[in-house]
Formats: sequence, structure tokens, C-alpha cells
Amino acid sequence: MSIFENKDQEFTPISNLGEFGLINQITKDVKQYNDSTLKGIGDDAAVIKIGDLCQVISTDLLTEGVHFDLAYAPLKHLGYKAVVVNLSDVCAMNVVPTQITVSLALSSRFPVEAVEELYAGVKLACKHYQVDLIGGDTTSSKSGLMISVTAMGTAKEEDIVYRSGAKEKDLIVTTGDLGGAYLGLQILEREKAVYLENKNMQPDLQGSEYVLERQLKPEARKDIIEMFKKMDLKPTSMIDISDGLSSELMHLAKASDLGLQVYEEKVPVDPAVMTIAEEFHLNGVTCALNGGEDYELLFTVTQKDYDKIKGNPNMTVIGYMTDKNSGANLVTHDSKVMPLSAQGWNSH
Repeated sequence: MSIFENKDQEFTPISNLGEFGLINQITKDVKQYNDSTLKGIGDDAAVIKIGDLCQVISTDLLTEGVHFDLAYAPLKHLGYKAVVVNLSDVCAMNVVPTQITVSLALSSRFPVEAVEELYAGVKLACKHYQVDLIGGDTTSSKSGLMISVTAMGTAKEEDIVYRSGAKEKDLIVTTGDLGGAYLGLQILEREKAVYLENKNMQPDLQGSEYVLERQLKPEARKDIIEMFKKMDLKPTSMIDISDGLSSELMHLAKASDLGLQVYEEKVPVDPAVMTIAEEFHLNGVTCALNGGEDYELLFTVTQKDYDKIKGNPNMTVIGYMTDKNSGANLVTHDSKVMPLSAQGWNSH
């Protein structure tokens, strides 16, 4: 008998748990049966020991209507982005990605030309990041488009960085700038709403190019992983910023069993992001903390490695790790200490 036929059973809505709660629920009693599995569930990617090296593997599923809207996401951009979000997870393990597989579920409304356009983006990402497309699957879909990408890379075991390696007093560093992708989405949603009201209205995207690119064509920070090698720097912990800075900070703190303190004034936000945030009556730093899809890297380094990153325009120190009992805190512009809350998005 199906569980759905049992009228007396009380069911728990998935919304009660949220994405991360659901993952915890279904993986809490997962057992590993092979010694070659060095890291299973719980980091940006899994790590499998193969001879003298380790294979790092990550997979993501993007679903139409949840992760993207074809009303404003060009298919070529979507193919590119689907690859990038997976490469970013491999980079977050301090590993250069080398191969991908791509699987698609397509409804009958997609002609061959649309699939070719999607794959043009996939192939462009492969060329840009020098990764090989080595396989995948295609199937039909009764609803919308679904794209599943698996990314892989190989590294020595001692070079891999996990979320759990941070130590007390380690510096917290982020790459690039944050909040742009979230605001790019707000602009696209606004212009879609205007268009639906009046089909003769042309979208007003002037001056928004930077944040739109951050949303529609993000980049994985493979360059940072290569930079670490040249700098002879190995972070103590790392994660990619896909669900908002707050959420990722909490993941690092939890995995490393520590607290942390970050400074609002240190969070890197591009001037264009600040300007557009004001248009939406939002705070640019709040967009950085709780937005998402920036695909920058968040990592920790020992204080003795500060000189290696000091002055690097790609990296910003935003705080430091503290003892667990201190909790995760944000120091505001006016020096108030507030508990950090992970309000990052789980989906659009």
C-alpha cells in the first residue's frame, strides 16, 4: 500500500523543514560502505580516493520555474550558468574542475534549435573553463525544462579543503563582490511584471548591465584556486556563496564547530549594486548577506597567512572565527553586535 493511501497518517509538509532541513532529514542515517569514500554528504562536493589521487564530484539540478524563468533567461546563458554553478562547487574544495556530464528533461515545446542553443552555452562554458563534456542523459518531461550537471575534478588528498577546517582566530575572506546577482533577479522580475501588464513596453535595462550579468552569466572562481597555488596558500576551510553570505557563514561555523564575527562595513559590495539597491529601497549589504547566486568563494586563512592576501584586489577580509559559545555575529556600521541569521534563498 502506498503511504498516500493511509488516511490516518499525518504528513509533514516539506515547507516545514526547508531545503537544508529536508537534506538533514533524509541523510541523517546514511551509512558509507566503502573506505574509498573520504567525504560523502555535507560539503560542496564528495571526495573519493582513487589510488594516489582523489576524485571530487558535485551535482546540481536546475528546474524551470524554481531556479530559472525562460521569460528572461536566454537559453545560451542558461546552459553556461548550469555548468558554472557546478564548477563553483568543485572550486570550493580547492580543486580545478576537469569534466562534466549534462542531463536534460525536455517537454515537447522545445524544438531541436532550442536544445542546440542551450548546448551552445554548455560548450562555451566548457571552452572557457577547459572542462570536458563526457556524457549525460536526455529524457522527456511533462512539465518544464530540467538540467542536471555533474562536475568533477582530481587533486591530491592533502590539497583538498573542506568546510570543517577553520580554527579559532582564523580570518574570514571573501572573493569579488556580493549582492549583484540578487539585484539582477529583482530587475528581471520587475521588467517581466511590466511586460505582462503591457506587451508594448520595452524592458528598461539601461545601467543595470553589471547586476544582470551577475545573475544571467555568473563565473566560477577557478582563477582563485589557481591563484592559491601560485601564492602557496591553502585555506583552512572554504565554501562557495550560492545561497547568500549569511547562510554560507553559518555553514562554515557549524561545520568547523565555531562561532564567528563579521563586520558589515567590510562586506564587499560594488557601487552599482548599492545604487540599484537604493532604487528598490533595499540595503546593498543586506542583499549581499541574504541574496544568493554570487558564486564567489568564502574561505578562512590562518593569521600568519594574512600577508599573502593583503592588498589582493580579489580578496576581502570580512571578519574572523571565534569560539563556539560566542555564536555567529554581525557587527553593524554603528558597532552594534547582532546575531547573524541565515535568510539566504533556497529558490526563487
